[in-house]
Amino acid sequence: MLSQIIIPARLASTRLPRKLLLAETGKPLIQHTYEAASRAKKPHGVIVAADCEEIAAVVRQFGGQVELTSPLCASGTDRVAEVARRTPGVDLFVNVQGDEPEISAAAIDLAVELLERN
Repeated sequence: MLSQIIIPARLASTRLPRKLLLAETGKPLIQHTYEAASRAKKPHGVIVAADCEEIAAVVRQFGGQVELTSPLCASGTDRVAEVARRTPGVDLFVNVQGDEPEISAAAIDLAVELLERN
């Protein structure tokens, strides 16, 4: 089965606006999350589902794959679904939250493995 990670990214976070672009460590938060998710071995790749060009430009700048989503998406799940509909041939989509820079690649691989078996 082919799997793909999609990271929904919203600029106007409710609790901390623009948090995905904060770069207190020298890299934006979205880049840390993207790099952590990219360490998973099972998924075919990582796509950021961005709600605006500003986030998309940052992702492109560090070499990440990004797709813009409709401003009408009400949630990250809606952004993931929109990109999933435009991604043919993928059997499983893994939603990794953009503010999870310490996500374990092993945890992602385990989730994919469990979904593949069940």
